[in-house]
Amino acid sequence: MQNEESRASTHAQKAQAIATLNDRFRSRLHIPVFGRPDVPGTFLLTSGITQLSPLAQVDILARVRGFDSFTEDNDPYGEHDFGSLDHAEAGKVFWKIDYYADDSCMYGSEHPEDPSSSYRVLTIMLASEY
Repeated sequence: MQNEESRASTHAQKAQAIATLNDRFRSRLHIPVFGRPDVPGTFLLTSGITQLSPLAQVDILARVRGFDSFTEDNDPYGEHDFGSLDHAEAGKVFWKIDYYADDSCMYGSEHPEDPSSSYRVLTIMLASEY
């Protein structure tokens, strides 16, 4: 029993560490970084997003950057790695953070809770592109 509790506690701590890194990573979406970012990664916008008006793009990026509407339904693992929002021009928009071992993005990260052994990719897309 104690071993199961220990594993659950470790899992919860890992999820919290990942969520904190994901929130920090998202908070710099299209904000200039001077020096080396503390959470390595890149941002991708699908063609559907880039074809929207500049004002719509700016609004969507700001809303993804500030997203904090996480619930048990949309964030079952507590990692803050996915969200959706409704936008007047774009309709439903999804965003997702994936974890890779490095910036080659060839292999998934075994330790996304460790920024020195993970590289994040945040993709923002129209729901219709999924």
